[in-house]
Amino acid sequence: MKAVITGLQSELGAILAQGAAAAAIQNIHFNVVGQQANTLLHDGHAWADFPDKALAGTRRALHAAQVGKAQMLIHASFAFVHAFERGARLKAPLRASVQALLACEELVLSAPVPACVVRLGYLYGPDSADLRAYRSAFRIGRPYWSGAPQALQYHLHQMDAASVLLRAASAHNAGKTFYATDGLPVSFTHMMDSFAHRVGRPNPLHLPLWLRPLAHLIIREEHMQQTALPMPPDAPRPSVPKWKPKFADCRLGLDQVVATWDD
Repeated sequence: MKAVITGLQSELGAILAQGAAAAAIQNIHFNVVGQQANTLLHDGHAWADFPDKALAGTRRALHAAQVGKAQMLIHASFAFVHAFERGARLKAPLRASVQALLACEELVLSAPVPACVVRLGYLYGPDSADLRAYRSAFRIGRPYWSGAPQALQYHLHQMDAASVLLRAASAHNAGKTFYATDGLPVSFTHMMDSFAHRVGRPNPLHLPLWLRPLAHLIIREEHMQQTALPMPPDAPRPSVPKWKPKFADCRLGLDQVVATWDD
């Protein structure tokens, strides 16, 4: 039986499907439901109704894995919950989404099917429609909500995200929770300014923080909270055994994105 993916229609799901086919992965169920929200590249719209959607999708994945007698379930979660577990104070509405993420992890690890959880860094890559939208916005000089420039976060290229989920598919990893992030934490401001430079905008405009009330007309509160939420200074551990990111610096990953587009 070939690999089964709950969340196949997502950007990560499509990349993962290609990788699973190339690696001839058999009888493994992957759950990437909700990963469209695991990025700083949208204005928060992917968080709409997230708790209900994430829990429903995870239950659907568990049911499918049991019915299909999957050898193992690999559940993709979100690395930024590490900050919450280390004491970061989150307010509504982002707090409710984090609680849902943790509830999904608990469901997976307590299920009859052998499973592991992989908490992924904020995703980006050439298949990101949100990143393409940023390119269009930068080209016309539109300002963006950059958040706190001192808030360092861990990111992860979409290709690396797919490769680590495939690597995690080992019976030795059952019952464990891993992290998969790049090796260099940078703020959203630094990352997106670097991207702007690569697409021809040397001086990208930032929405000033004092415009927060007005910016709420187009940007959801969850996005504002995330861009201000720093990860702890030490990289989250443990990592998936025998895996390393190909793009351990998001600047190298952005170079690959622009080269891949080539338009």
